[in-house]
Amino acid sequence: MPPLYRYGRLPFPPMSTATPAATPFPALPAALLDLIHSAHPSWHPALRAGLEAIQQADPAYLGALAQDDYLPTEGRLFAAFRQPMDQVRYVLVGEGPYPRAASATGVCFMDGAVGSLWSDKGLSKQVNRATSLRNFMKMLLVADGRVPAGQTSGDALAGIAAQAQADTAGTIQTLVDLQDNLTAHGFLLLNASLVFRANVAPVKDARAWKPFFDTVLRALAEHGAQQATPLPTLVLWGKIAEQLDSLPLVQSFPRAVAEHPYNLSFIEHSGMQQLFGAMRLLEKRP
Repeated sequence: MPPLYRYGRLPFPPMSTATPAATPFPALPAALLDLIHSAHPSWHPALRAGLEAIQQADPAYLGALAQDDYLPTEGRLFAAFRQPMDQVRYVLVGEGPYPRAASATGVCFMDGAVGSLWSDKGLSKQVNRATSLRNFMKMLLVADGRVPAGQTSGDALAGIAAQAQADTAGTIQTLVDLQDNLTAHGFLLLNASLVFRANVAPVKDARAWKPFFDTVLRALAEHGAQQATPLPTLVLWGKIAEQLDSLPLVQSFPRAVAEHPYNLSFIEHSGMQQLFGAMRLLEKRP
């Protein structure tokens, strides 16, 4: 008969001092770890830490993602991080990848389906179909003083486009040119959620990637403290500004906030004109 642990009989059994075994998290999917090597080496520790943060928040998420179809394709999940960490001066934050394979490139706002920026009538058909890009281009034209505010369509743009196409040495011609200029000015073109899946609500993926985004910001903050350099400015458009307010670290960064460029009012946003106009993004770099 086992002993009875009661008052007056035998003492209560001693508390165990052994540390309970931690519940092991699943290993990070090798397919995702391999993609880290497509980024600049300065980002490798932060990207792994970001994936680990996702894993801790939702141990099943990354394993399911690695087995699923998602955008961007062609191993471009971490394409934004080809920008070296010590060159980041701005972080332009998008909500998530475009929902089309041809458009999703792994960097925010850069629609892979867009080639030429110009046509004989003004902006190219591809640019005009991409509403946000169209309004961003018009904002740049106003900021550069090439067209007056309120006159960003019709004959005014046709004349500007003709000049741009004739000046191939001095004016950017393609979206790749625009991306190169943004990168040269220190932009990290980062989506808050790095994936789009047709079978998963975007809000679910966005929630899952929040710990990753927080880890990226923490890496930038620590790098700035170590190098005694200013924190990069977060450029936030539309709903993304509200969505990121729940991350305390966001409040530590300087921010430039505006409505989303799919709104026509973005074209005349003075803060965006001031920020981007000084960069002369429409001029081709030597």
